[in-house]
Amino acid sequence: MKRKLVGLAALATASALVLAGCASGSGGGGASTDGKGKTITMWVNGGDTPDELRAYLKKEFKKETGAELKIEQQDWTGLVPKLTTALADKKNSPDVVEVGNTQSPTFTNVGAFLDISDMYKELGGEDLLQSFVDVGVADGKNYTLPYYFGSRYMFYRTDVWKEAGVDLPKTLDEFNQAVVTITEKNPRAIKDFSGFFIGGQDWRNGVSWVFANGGDLAKLKDGKWESTLSDPDSIKGLEQLQMIDEKASMAPADAKDESPWLYLNDSDVITDPDDPDKVTGTTALSAATIMAPAWAHWSIGDLVEKDGKQVREWNDAKFGIFVLPGNDGKPAPVFAGGSNIGISANSKEPGLSKTLLKIIFSPEYQKMLGKAGLGPANQKYVSSLGDDEFAKALIESASNSKLTPAAPGWATVEGKQILEEFFSKIAQGGDVASLAKEYDAKITPLLNLKS
Repeated sequence: MKRKLVGLAALATASALVLAGCASGSGGGGASTDGKGKTITMWVNGGDTPDELRAYLKKEFKKETGAELKIEQQDWTGLVPKLTTALADKKNSPDVVEVGNTQSPTFTNVGAFLDISDMYKELGGEDLLQSFVDVGVADGKNYTLPYYFGSRYMFYRTDVWKEAGVDLPKTLDEFNQAVVTITEKNPRAIKDFSGFFIGGQDWRNGVSWVFANGGDLAKLKDGKWESTLSDPDSIKGLEQLQMIDEKASMAPADAKDESPWLYLNDSDVITDPDDPDKVTGTTALSAATIMAPAWAHWSIGDLVEKDGKQVREWNDAKFGIFVLPGNDGKPAPVFAGGSNIGISANSKEPGLSKTLLKIIFSPEYQKMLGKAGLGPANQKYVSSLGDDEFAKALIESASNSKLTPAAPGWATVEGKQILEEFFSKIAQGGDVASLAKEYDAKITPLLNLKS
């Protein structure tokens, strides 16, 4: 499984469409259990919600209401423009919608979702993951709530680290030095070898160095959002990352955070994103370490055949994981992935939609999310993730994770790929302080846009 969060290509256009088509964002319709002959539609994104969970929702919803639940899967790529049009459609809007956590503030602030503040306590209240709750709040009201969370940690080749004679790091400085040392030693003499592979445009992982040094992407000051890339603490983290880009990572300057495990496995096949059956190339081991969301472990390991299919099987003799340490030795703040969920303000069946939310936030479904490897929204049920090394690392890394700023215009920043451009220039050796000041000036005017 892979998660990819996308931004909004043009927030001003999106806001105008949404505001023109949506209701006020508040509205009644208590939870309904009388839905005989009716159907509501739920949008889920990518393949992260397993078929087993989808079947459970349909069954329980039918049992509870007599109504049918239609689940439609959307692609993460291009999702925001599609949501912009669909949520504004008074006749055909989906009823219950999964939205990326970085996208939630945009749609929340333009009135695209129903006010569900009256359900907040019933659906989990203070037990819900607070950072995800926050990005679904506008004017003190709840419009979206967390669906599931993921966090990022390090995957590494235990055999290569051992051959290089490098121990696991206990602080961020030790990590920075370790991956440089491994790159320099390159014990297997691999061409274009990276002690730590991180794409030049990969800001979602790279921002961890900013966070770990006390910096941030943006802050709310006197009621207005301001980009803070040029703050001294942010600069310190960016300079550390630039050192890694120059001395430890051979990743291209235009590489993003897509499929880094391809460089950790002994071999992998690269396929055309638009035609999975078309092979476009192959890769071999060329990195000792990568940073990826927890669910990446399903794509890492030895290639073996099971039930007539080739799958990856984790091999402790070759692969290991650890949480990126911060300067204080505690888990470094990393960017948290995951989704929020809300009810369209244009839903024709707000009552039935609220009933579906009750099922989603029930103990049974929350535990099912955990068993599927997805961090449950309700923190009372994180034990459902299990007690293996992957569950422990996910919980530990998430304990200090951060989200992108809850600024109304944040999705515009993502949609214009401004951070990809900025981090790529850092990776290419540009002057950090000058670039940070330049991009603060580009980002700040966009952060407060609502329409």
